[in-house]
Amino acid sequence: MNEMLVERARPALESSPTVPAMKLDLPKHPLSVDERAAFGKTLRRKTPRPAHKSWKRAPDRPDPVDLLKASDPDRIPELVPIRYGRMMPSSFAFFRGSAAVMAADLARTPSTGIHVQACGDCHLMNFGGFATPERNILFDINDFDETLPAPWEWDIKRLAASLVLACRSNGISDGTARDIAETCARSYRKRIRDYARMHPLAVWYARVTAKEFVAPLQPSLRAAVESRIEAASTRLSSELDYPKLAGMVEGKVAIRDVPPLIYHPEGTREPEFRKILEQVFRDYRETLAEDRRLLLDRYRPMDAAIKVVGVGSVGRRCWIVLMMSESNHPLFLQFKEAVASVLEPYAGASAYAHHGQRVVMGQRLMQPASDIFLGWVTAEVTGKQFYVRQLRDAKIKPLVETFDSNLMTLYAKACGWVLARAHAKVGNAATIGGYLGSSDAFDQAVSAFALAYADQTERDYAVLKSAVRSGKVPVMTDA
Repeated sequence: MNEMLVERARPALESSPTVPAMKLDLPKHPLSVDERAAFGKTLRRKTPRPAHKSWKRAPDRPDPVDLLKASDPDRIPELVPIRYGRMMPSSFAFFRGSAAVMAADLARTPSTGIHVQACGDCHLMNFGGFATPERNILFDINDFDETLPAPWEWDIKRLAASLVLACRSNGISDGTARDIAETCARSYRKRIRDYARMHPLAVWYARVTAKEFVAPLQPSLRAAVESRIEAASTRLSSELDYPKLAGMVEGKVAIRDVPPLIYHPEGTREPEFRKILEQVFRDYRETLAEDRRLLLDRYRPMDAAIKVVGVGSVGRRCWIVLMMSESNHPLFLQFKEAVASVLEPYAGASAYAHHGQRVVMGQRLMQPASDIFLGWVTAEVTGKQFYVRQLRDAKIKPLVETFDSNLMTLYAKACGWVLARAHAKVGNAATIGGYLGSSDAFDQAVSAFALAYADQTERDYAVLKSAVRSGKVPVMTDA
């Protein structure tokens, strides 16, 4: 009987990876959860679960520094040395800025062929707390610059490798690091199997609240984390950011220059720039829902400046715009340049010609709730594409550098949980769950891969350090 179910499922599941155009190509007779799970189980023949442990450098593997430098010409030239400066402190810092390198490597690893809406840059620093429009604090993925429909394995493998590298940076042994990576994979496996059995609406509404995140913590640590959450949720982020980023400059409300990290490019003080800014806002406004447009209309743009953010994003055009309401309440919006995902050469082009829209749609699909001002726009003067969001909305960044093995284990479990939720929201959770099964075969394979790939990352990091010493790569610290 199971073989009959599998044969019925095979054409529909093999012909449609899952979400290439943000929609499912459903068969005429919708498949049951059991049918999808049964098909997933058959995929073990083609791709045995232990096969995921393998990592071996291909003879024709590109030089990692060449891959990194390939994007330099399209970045702001004077900021490129800061990009490499931020990658220099450790192999983990290098890993954060080298998503393009790992994307090329992941494309050579075993895959079941099941696609989901992937994060694309799924490392542990791209998770954290943020506020929903209802002002609840959730723990979830919070960076989607590289999002694209792609193999589900790529996200969990990058996440597991990041955990090993973070453990090494914190002085945690490789044996414990391997256990932590395995914990993350196990959490992902168990949760996605749970989501496969849930009502689709229940999966769509599922979320990991701050309360659920802090519950496993030791009492003293729980109190400290709860205090951070309380501080983040009781005041609007723009009100907290305003005295740090802006004030009265030459008699006007403006963003303060803190070069090279925050600065006004030449011409931004001229009247012509104001006209460009207003046109950009008109175009961006059209990508919002009507109610959000009315809310945005209660603010007016006062000033705009470049702000350096992240590690891999350094050198991309990232503008912060100071808005003020009629009663002089501040709002900071971030216009962040969007370019092709690092996954596209290996997973296929985005269904969206506009990469800002690609990021926005991917974020809406993967997150349980998203920023109310999330939108996209093209700057007609330069042709550059951007996505737009609030600069920070009660964003709580994990202090990973302080984590001991116990806290890293709890964090790994939470990351695996929310990644499974994100994949299950519009992905084929039943097929993935059927493939993963109830044993720890996949968990152990991923943890072995994570250790091996962490070693590769350290070798790549050494290549970058050598290129810096030889002068091939310019470096500037932003301390």
